Amino acid sequence: MSTGVDPGTVIDERYRVEYLLGSGGMADVYCATDLQLDREVAIKLLYRRFAQDAEFVERFRREASAAAGLQHQHVVSVYDRGEWDGTYYIAMEYLQGRTLKAIINEYGALDSDWAIDMTTQILRAARFAHRRNVIHRDFKPHNVIVDDDGLATVTDFGIARAGASDMTQTGSIMGTAQYLSPEQAQGHAVSEQSDLYSIGVILYEMVTGQVPFDGESAVTIALKHVSETPTPPRVINPAISAELDAVIMRSLAKDLTQRFATADEFIDALEQARAGVMPAAAPAAASGVGESTVIGMSGSALAVGAVGGAAAAGYAASGNGNGNGNGDDEGPSRRWWLFAGGAVVAVGLLILLLLVLKPDTATVPRVVGSDEATAQAVLIRAGFKTDSVVKKSTSAKGQVIGQDPPGGEQADKGSTVTLTVSDGPASLAVPSVAGLSASQAQRKLQNAGFTVRIRKQSSDNVPSGDAIETLPPEGTPVDQGSTVTLVVSSGKATVEVPAVVGQNIDDARATLRGAGFGVSVTSEESTSAVGTVLRQDPGAGTKADKGSTVALVVAKAPATTKVPNTVGEDEASSIAEIQAAGFKVSIERVDVANESEDGTVVSQDPSSGSAPSGSTVTIGVGRYTPPPAAGARARRGGIGR
Repeated sequence: MSTGVDPGTVIDERYRVEYLLGSGGMADVYCATDLQLDREVAIKLLYRRFAQDAEFVERFRREASAAAGLQHQHVVSVYDRGEWDGTYYIAMEYLQGRTLKAIINEYGALDSDWAIDMTTQILRAARFAHRRNVIHRDFKPHNVIVDDDGLATVTDFGIARAGASDMTQTGSIMGTAQYLSPEQAQGHAVSEQSDLYSIGVILYEMVTGQVPFDGESAVTIALKHVSETPTPPRVINPAISAELDAVIMRSLAKDLTQRFATADEFIDALEQARAGVMPAAAPAAASGVGESTVIGMSGSALAVGAVGGAAAAGYAASGNGNGNGNGDDEGPSRRWWLFAGGAVVAVGLLILLLLVLKPDTATVPRVVGSDEATAQAVLIRAGFKTDSVVKKSTSAKGQVIGQDPPGGEQADKGSTVTLTVSDGPASLAVPSVAGLSASQAQRKLQNAGFTVRIRKQSSDNVPSGDAIETLPPEGTPVDQGSTVTLVVSSGKATVEVPAVVGQNIDDARATLRGAGFGVSVTSEESTSAVGTVLRQDPGAGTKADKGSTVALVVAKAPATTKVPNTVGEDEASSIAEIQAAGFKVSIERVDVANESEDGTVVSQDPSSGSAPSGSTVTIGVGRYTPPPAAGARARRGGIGR
């Protein structure tokens, strides 16, 4: 299944593959280096087995088009797309962090405040897309990347603005069934509220650690979305407030009119819940709406229909109205059914009249993301007139960035569709990032409309993790949407400490200062040559911050003490006296001729003057050996003869 691209491979003569980031149902995603702009990117590469399938290729193309028109802090940026080696690729922003799904899997139920913050960021991404006529259709925690600073980014617009048939492709429903809105599960048209339902499921999972509906198959899960009420989150996690519980349950209403109408309304309700205020209830639901259920499937496709009306008709035909089963057709019950039947006929005639008088309508094609000429041609072929207004935007000049009426709506044939066409990006001054942390600076630049590339650089003055500067520099006019490099401090540069032990202090200072270090010196008495470096800290070969201080211990001449002269004293007294003066004692035995000198100090070195404290004084102690007796000598002589 994998595209099997080896590290070092260059895609389309521009993107050098570094390593595989992950794999999905239709593509591999690689970390790569953009060789033209010297930046990290994520490359999504369509599996080759899908490259010949027009529907998959169109879905892949639509992902690039949908996301490329959305430049927002919480939406992944798409840079490029193309064909390579028999398949197709998308180059997009490389995001540092983990998926929200991985975080939930690791920690289970999350803190409510953190979950509200995360949901609010996701809703801001949804709001930005919805205002540009883009419905994501596949919100799930797998598609939300969270960085170390808690910044959430929504990815994977692979089925954005797609028809319902995209959700019926083999295998695609399995990964998203837990997050489908009821109308998606039934194959009905989707709206903003469909995305908001999916985001409600994500919030439910964050605060409980589990999805509201699960099952052995996608169809089973879809049935539950359509017909079952989820267990209130507070039942699973009592730490959830009643206010937040109410917000979540409203977001998961089966009837989309009972959900939040917009992302802003959802965000406001979350903030009210955080403040302990019970959000306003949803408007009363309209009565008479038939129940819906899954009534058939083909392969992995779901087919869902409204059966409430048929059920009501079947019930009316099965009885006689009086409850006694004897076929009596008189009485109030009979008259009620006659009245109801007449009302049905009247409504039917009214509907028929409206259909006859209704103008000829058609579905407005979706043309946002196309160039102006193509969009006009598509609309004219569909029977509409066109008008254009020009607006500055981050999109390429001439690209359609909006349409009224929106794509997918019904409108009278011959009516005018107004296109909003990009006049290209506005020129903006790069803002100052002085004194900001890397995350603060990145957000400031993104909020100003720029794509941000981060580069690390050592600095002696700026703390690690803070912004140093931007490239181009602050105040430079740059096209909105273009890339600005944010230079972030990695702290002071580290340098290997050179070895200076054994050197003269002057040479050691010169060596260390030349390597970028300061020097501190302390002295220690030593028998080594005065000024010789005895020790250093940090030691040789250690990595230390450039500009930091290396401490040296240098030899100095030891203090001197008068040496006592112990010649003529006995051995024990001599040793005691010399040691008391602060010296060490070395003893040598010296043969003497006089018995009176046996055990007596007969020599000393040094014997007078001063010597370094702790040095050694050598004493010679007499050793007398008596000569042999005269008789013994004579006997030895006789033996010799």
